[in-house]
Amino acid sequence: MSDQSPDVKDLLLQTDEEFHDLAVKHHQLEDRLHELTEKHYLSEPEQVEEVTLKKRKLQIKDRMEDILRKYRGDGPPMSRLSAAH
Repeated sequence: MSDQSPDVKDLLLQTDEEFHDLAVKHHQLEDRLHELTEKHYLSEPEQVEEVTLKKRKLQIKDRMEDILRKYRGDGPPMSRLSAAH
């Protein structure tokens, strides 16, 4: 999402409840991942948690990107093609 205009993200953070909630959750996951990476050794459950958190964080980022695309009106080409039929 770094290539997005901060203004659009700020607007969505203020006006779109789902986008805001996703951003909060993304930040929480980032904080927890940072805690884990600060450790010199991760137990097996912590290793599993780290992988799970990374996957979840990516899912959230993808959803936030979907919302940004929808807001800007430039969704994936296939969705525009199927909507035309």
